[in-house]
This record gives sequence, C-alpha cells and structure tokens, in this order.
Amino acid sequence: MTTLKSKLQDDLNAAIKERDELRSSTLRLTLAAITKEEVAGKEKRELSDDEVQKVITREAKKRREAAEAFAQGGRAESAEREKAEGEVLATYLPKQLSDDELNAIVAQAVEEAKAAGAEGPRAMGAVMKIVNPKVAGQAEGGRVAAAVKKLLAG
Repeated sequence: MTTLKSKLQDDLNAAIKERDELRSSTLRLTLAAITKEEVAGKEKRELSDDEVQKVITREAKKRREAAEAFAQGGRAESAEREKAEGEVLATYLPKQLSDDELNAIVAQAVEEAKAAGAEGPRAMGAVMKIVNPKVAGQAEGGRVAAAVKKLLAG
C-alpha cells in the first residue's frame, strides 16, 4: 500500500475511534474513489502516491463544485457540509500557489514561449505546456488557464 493511501486509512481509523462523522465519511468516500480507480481497466493495480493525490484532487474539486451548486440553489447547510469535506481533503494535498506565485510562473512561461516564437492568443497551448509541469498539483487547471489568457491578452 502506498504511503499516502495508508495515511488515509490510518486517519480513517482514528476518525472512527474519535467518532468524527464528517472526517470519517469524507475519508471513506475518498478511499472508495481510490479503490474504484485501482480496479478500473482490465486488471487491478496499486496506485502510486501521485495517482492517489490526483484522485484526492479530483474529489476535492467535486466538493468545491457541489458547494457552489448548493449555495446557488439556496441550500446553505449542504453547501457548508461540502465545504467542510473539501477542507478535510485539502489537508492531504500540497499547498496551493498564491495568485502572485502563479502569475510569476505564468509570466516566465510566456517569456519562454515568446522566445520560441509563439505570440498572441495562439500561444496559449505552448505556454500551457511550459506551465503545467511546474504547477502540477499546486494550482487548478482553470486558474492556470485564466492567468495565461490574461497575460497573453495584455
């Protein structure tokens, strides 16, 4: 078992013992998603820590989107629950980049792309290829794309 997955399992056991319903249900759902990912495809396999982290990131994104949808639908209690679950999952993810840090990385990538001959809005793909490996797991794709578009347009 990978170290991140075993940490999730250990934390789930601790949450159950402490009768922490929110934490235990969130970790159960996340471990179920990891197991589902492991058995997807033709044969069962063990996920690496990076793959487990991607599953956790995907689960956290689902919680954010659900919280927004509940808030727009006037279901504040459900929105709060989803936000709380997202915060539990955030403890297992790397620290997210601030807007300033992200903009600095994107600006550097735009310069690299311009040096390679890419200009204007059509350079989006080239810039994203440079930025994505640098910010993997530390910034959501939508945030990165928005920062790139803003700098290319400006």
